[in-house]
Amino acid sequence: MKAIITGGAGFIGSYIAEELIKRGYRVVIIDNLSTGRLSNLELILGNKDADFIQGSITNLQLLRKVFSRADYVFHQAALPSVPRSIKNPRASHITNATGTLNVLMAARDNGVKKVVFASSSSVYGDTPTLPKVEDMVPNPQSPYAVTKLAAEYYCRVFERVYGLKTICLRYFNVYGPRQDPGSTYAAVIPLFISSVIMGKPPVIFGNGEQTRDFTYVKDVVEANILGAESNASGVFNIGSGVRVTINHLAELVIELAGGKMLKIAYRDARPGDVLHSLASITRAAAFGYRPKYKLKQGLQEVVNQFHKST
Repeated sequence: MKAIITGGAGFIGSYIAEELIKRGYRVVIIDNLSTGRLSNLELILGNKDADFIQGSITNLQLLRKVFSRADYVFHQAALPSVPRSIKNPRASHITNATGTLNVLMAARDNGVKKVVFASSSSVYGDTPTLPKVEDMVPNPQSPYAVTKLAAEYYCRVFERVYGLKTICLRYFNVYGPRQDPGSTYAAVIPLFISSVIMGKPPVIFGNGEQTRDFTYVKDVVEANILGAESNASGVFNIGSGVRVTINHLAELVIELAGGKMLKIAYRDARPGDVLHSLASITRAAAFGYRPKYKLKQGLQEVVNQFHKST
């Protein structure tokens, strides 16, 4: 079986690549390295079943060539981050919306069996109802969320009009080793952990009572492969089904990363940030998704990785 992973040098994509190779797939990774890193692929570069192509999903000609004889496409490539999209909405649109259209066209033209699209819980916006259920009316609050929703609609239309099987996985706050804490738009967990290890307080935007559903990266990998290999199509939440406050998250990180003398620092809330988030994962259970990692266990894995790399 041949699998394409767009954004395969990124945080999530690199884990998908490793797992597919373990399961006997031939893997082709496409990444322009704007946010991905070759160091994420150090365990598989040189493997006879892995190929790396430096290129962009904005290049339709390249995709049409690379997707030849592919069984599945795991479409992870994106310009992530709500703040980044607010700063530069056009760049987010070109990569996340137009780029996804290119992926779908190339997959259709090559007879790909299925495209697995990495969507986002941000499409729900700030609707107060919890947990978030897939048939809720979307209410995106940022350009990033709009691009993900537009891409979902493209997936739905390509299945209906062209018969290309698609599945859209709405990720809820994915975390794990390899997330880059050095980026201006880094996710909260690597930021908190790197701060505490360096003896600095974790910084929370807002009062810290906002809640999130954090999902360990290896659970997300399992969801991707189950989603590809099953008959499931449509939209599915991929979360842990448990929510925690950002204050509690910071306290856990302080405990695990050895910063017990540190106090949390608070800053003004940021525009576009959602207050509360929690996934209903009942629908994804129908194709076999069951998260295995508890938050404290996953955080310990990330802390261990930070200690190894410093």
